[in-house]
Amino acid sequence: MNLAVKQRRPRAWPLLILLLCLPALVLAQADNRSWKALAEDGDHDPGSPAVELKQDPGEALKLLPPDSVGNQVRWVQALRENYIEPRAKLYPSTEVNLLDLGVLFTDTANMPFVLFPHRRHTEWLDCKNCHGPIFKEEAGTTPVNMFTVLMGEHCGRCHGAVAFPLTECTRCHSVKQDYSLLRRKEREMVLPGLSPYQDSDQIVLAKPKNHPMFETKP
Repeated sequence: MNLAVKQRRPRAWPLLILLLCLPALVLAQADNRSWKALAEDGDHDPGSPAVELKQDPGEALKLLPPDSVGNQVRWVQALRENYIEPRAKLYPSTEVNLLDLGVLFTDTANMPFVLFPHRRHTEWLDCKNCHGPIFKEEAGTTPVNMFTVLMGEHCGRCHGAVAFPLTECTRCHSVKQDYSLLRRKEREMVLPGLSPYQDSDQIVLAKPKNHPMFETKP
């Protein structure tokens, strides 16, 4: 006697429900962010009539790509995905310079190397905002260490204030220590895929002389 075994087809509705609910789940995650109202932030006079005229941070920031730290906004993503369109300059005569170049710092002890992406900084800032008062123009000539950064100098001028905080170590220390990729004589090189925060494949090494990176491979 042949018994026909009826095979049950997998139901597709659970997957369909998940796909339909996924955008709502993402929005719900973004809505979990919270910001203090201007009257409660300790910086504004709650008795001033101007507080009622100004926009509370949450009204605007909740619409922008979410981050889990700092002011809870991914500002570079917000700029590149056209959530915001900040004014590039105040005066028509001002020349806007977007520099598509990375600077690689390898004097990082046991931590991963630091890759500084110029593009995502020059999309917001003029060269003179950093070069002159904070950093010298030639790569590697400004002594930078974590002590000065944590004290609010160098990178600490912005990070921890208006940019993501210094607790996010891997956003700067984003390059694996692998000298086999870097051991060559040239100061400038093209290294694609070096870091998830890399904007340009063109990299300049910020290194002191007699560093093993400049040795030729035997």
